[in-house]
Amino acid sequence: MKTLGASEAKNRFGELLDLARREPIQITKKGRNVAVVISIEEFERFLELEEELIAIKAEQAQQEGFIGLSESEELLEDIMNA
Repeated sequence: MKTLGASEAKNRFGELLDLARREPIQITKKGRNVAVVISIEEFERFLELEEELIAIKAEQAQQEGFIGLSESEELLEDIMNA
């Protein structure tokens, strides 16, 4: 992964965008890592992976006997009305 300082990234912003289409670009400020610039395609891929992970976790929770939001709300309502 290529690294650019914040000032360099600012001064070469157009080039930064072109570089980010090919690979993630790490931005540093005062020697600290502060950001990574990625292409929109890579970002969308991350979003898809996140959605897949959430679906897997939800399925695992259901298999382990956890109840969903609507069931939780009904149970809470029953307890409050008792």
